[in-house]
Formats: sequence, structure tokens, C-alpha cells
Amino acid sequence: MKVNRYTAFVAGTDTDVGKTVVTAGLLKAFEAQEYSTLGLKPVSAGCEVTHEGLRNEDALILQAASSVKVRYETINPVAYEPAIAPHIAAMDSGKNLTASGLEGFIRGAMLKPAKVKLIEGAGGWFTPLSYRETLADLVKRLDVPVILVVGMRLGCLNHALLTLSAIQQSGLTLAGWVANKIDPEMSRYQENFDTLMHMLSAPCLGEVPLLEDSSPSNVAKYLDVSALINNH
Repeated sequence: MKVNRYTAFVAGTDTDVGKTVVTAGLLKAFEAQEYSTLGLKPVSAGCEVTHEGLRNEDALILQAASSVKVRYETINPVAYEPAIAPHIAAMDSGKNLTASGLEGFIRGAMLKPAKVKLIEGAGGWFTPLSYRETLADLVKRLDVPVILVVGMRLGCLNHALLTLSAIQQSGLTLAGWVANKIDPEMSRYQENFDTLMHMLSAPCLGEVPLLEDSSPSNVAKYLDVSALINNH
């Protein structure tokens, strides 16, 4: 039975593992299955100052890849200019960054008419929001399944298994994972991929190779969302 609506949090094994590329590709893969889509990036750092306000490149990619069009601030309500950890940027700005505050922004975005909503994290699973909270606390409050982007490079097995353990200890479900090839020189890629296939307790949604064209529509060709939308 095909689900009518689907919401998930997209986490990464680390920073710079291709969460945005994969999230945007997933949005297009869902759209190809005739779902309306909306990608969210609740908190971002490393933003550009524009005449419209701070703008984050990743959030703009998600905005463009979403079939439901909303204001930028709906997609990325908390934006910081310095390319540093969000909680440090928040402290520098004299503002509090909290899981409950981000949850409020996301709950508002949930009212938009998109059938599929994907919420992209920042950095890895335990990226701090403050000295007391991490992004994991936000996902627990939202109580949504998790899609894990594994940046395929040396060390990814440990990072992926640690993240899986943390997700499970939070009482959350890993709904699926994506292997994103980010290191062209990675040794024994296939053996590493096979290890993840055996040890991650969720379906692999696809392998994204190194692409000259990393547009969302092209990335979507390497992804299969059927395991997410078919309710067994």
C-alpha cells in the first residue's frame, strides 16, 4: 500500500558528505512518483549576505528542488553568516538556538500542502545546538524516521554504525540509507559498500556515484524511494 504522506529527517555521517545533493535528489525521486515535495533546512551556517537577507546555498538548492514553492524563510528559518558550528554562531549573535524553537518553525512548515517533506540536518547526528542540546534532540521531538547519507570514504563504516546506534538509542527508526561516493580514491569501495549492506538495518535507497552533473534530477536517477513509500 502506497503511503499518502511521508516526512523524514535526512542525517549525514559527517559534514560534507552530500546531504543536500542527496536530499534534493530524493525530492525529485518522490516527485517522479507523483508526490508534491518540500525540502527544509531549519538551521544553516555559512550564509551569503544578499539584499533579501542571509541566504544559504544548500537551502536554495532545496527550495529549487521542491515542487511546492514557499518563502525562503520557511525552508531556512535560522541562518548564520559565519561558516562555523551553528551553536557557536548562535552564541556569537547573542541568540539562543533550541530544539523546541526549531521544532516550532518545522511544525509551521508542516502545514504546507506538500505530501512529502524532507528535513535536512546540519553536519552529523550530534551537531550541537547549545551546550545542552544537539540536532538529535530535535529529531526526537519531531519523532520522524531518519534517512542516512553515508559519505563513502575511509572511516565511513565506523561513522555509519555509530550513527545507526545513536539513532536507535534515541528510539527512532532508520528508514533507509544512501551511499554517496565522495572520494574518488577510496580503496576497496565495493567491500565497504557490501559491509554497510550487511550491517545497516535498513534498505539502501541507492548509490550516487561521482557526477559531473549533480543536479537534483540527475541524482534522482540513482535513487529508489519505493521502500519509503510502500507501506508493508
